[in-house]
Amino acid sequence: MRTTASFKISNEFTFREYLLQWSQQFYETVWLESNAHQDCYSSFNAILGVDALTLLQTDAEGAFEDLMTYQRETKDWIFGYLSYDLKNDIENLNSDNHDGLEFPELLFFQPKKIIKMTGKVVEFNYLNMIADDIGKDFEAISKGTTAYQEVTATEDIRIKMRIFKDEYFRAADEMLQHIHRGDIYEANFCQEFYAEETSIDPLRTYERLNSISKPPFATFIKYNDKFVMSASPERYLRKQGNKIISQPIKGTARRSPNAIEDAALRNRLQEDPKERAENIMIVDLVRNDLSKSALKGSVIVEELCRIDSYEQVHQMVSTVTGQVSKDKHPVEIIKESFPMGSMTGAPKISAMKLIEELEAFKRGLYSGAIGYFTPDDNFDFNVVIRSILYNATKKYVSYAVGSALTAKASPELEYEECLLKAKAMREVLENSNM
Repeated sequence: MRTTASFKISNEFTFREYLLQWSQQFYETVWLESNAHQDCYSSFNAILGVDALTLLQTDAEGAFEDLMTYQRETKDWIFGYLSYDLKNDIENLNSDNHDGLEFPELLFFQPKKIIKMTGKVVEFNYLNMIADDIGKDFEAISKGTTAYQEVTATEDIRIKMRIFKDEYFRAADEMLQHIHRGDIYEANFCQEFYAEETSIDPLRTYERLNSISKPPFATFIKYNDKFVMSASPERYLRKQGNKIISQPIKGTARRSPNAIEDAALRNRLQEDPKERAENIMIVDLVRNDLSKSALKGSVIVEELCRIDSYEQVHQMVSTVTGQVSKDKHPVEIIKESFPMGSMTGAPKISAMKLIEELEAFKRGLYSGAIGYFTPDDNFDFNVVIRSILYNATKKYVSYAVGSALTAKASPELEYEECLLKAKAMREVLENSNM
């Protein structure tokens, strides 16, 4: 079905810039990049899928069954996303909160053109029907001849809060009452920041956000008039052969420009009993989720409470893995662990019910997952956090942040953690004309 050709490039940074500009001519674009973060599960520096031959767009009802059929029948690379609200297809849940973005709840497409970057080698993977385009496209991208039209951004973007500080404290206190009664043990409580009647340049916004954060699971999506600019540091789930890997994040500390203070902040996070308890609680939840799909006794914690450092924050990351049967359908594996435990709570269903009751916005794609399936049933998906979402037709821009509430949580400190996580998105939007 596909023709592959590889080329060497002299300057990967220039080629990357030209490639992203070239991709904007298409209605469907998914770009994933690792920003040179190398771990034992990395496959490439970046991958781009554009121009749909076939496409699946649906709401939550029956979504996983539809995706299972689409993936099985396509038996090719497919790129796309799963919104958080697909939880309603798994359990008896609903999503009735305000939705300013109106994104489809599930979107996947089969790209005619896939371009993968690994160091200074670029691999073009095109459907045979357009294989003759490879050489022409490589030349056009290399020369930067694509006419990319920048969008004039709104001056003085006014970012609003969906709930104010006192409302956050009230809802957080109510969540804590449920925790103290034993209804749940932990919940990820989130809030939305948004701007109306606002235009942004999506590609330039993504470039600025990515340069601030440089995360391992950065993503840019264009789907007609809807855009995702994600600086996610978190992997939701990967399947590599018969192995599945999840890397939940729980625990955040700010960075400092002072090396001594920065090291102290990192060490304090590493030893913080509350942060470690939060992380371990979610690790247990992820272990339980993976055990639904994995072979008995195969789920293990490969690494517990590792500290990773990014441009603006230190994060506590764990790695949980398992082995699955070769007959296990890849979409079933995702369905049995979705949404990511770090974005829900424990017990998972009870936490999601309370989240819907106490949050003031429909999460949509936020805290969902973006990624791809390969023709041989492998996949890799991030968690949609540290992300700006944009509906260009509605001129609506949104980003959301959250933190984990446990029995010992302080609403004041959790609120400050939310503002720390929101810092990069706010800076990017407020300086959109610079």
